[in-house]
Amino acid sequence: MKPELSSVLRCPHCGESSQEQMPEDSCQYFHECWHCKQLISPQPQHCCVFCSYGSVPCPPVQMTSGCCGGPGLEKEIP
Repeated sequence: MKPELSSVLRCPHCGESSQEQMPEDSCQYFHECWHCKQLISPQPQHCCVFCSYGSVPCPPVQMTSGCCGGPGLEKEIP
């Protein structure tokens, strides 16, 4: 099974969304919002911005290997 590599990120500062490509084998800790230019970082219980604010969690979580190889930080997938 291949992970989904596209996710819609919603900025927690201004609420704007953008379609983004996720790295397949790593987590993205920071992302600059295209609209308000604020730097987005993950919530404390998550490994990356996609797990916190994305429509799809990061590929390591999708592949059930844990958040970037570390267990216990995964976003619960409904």
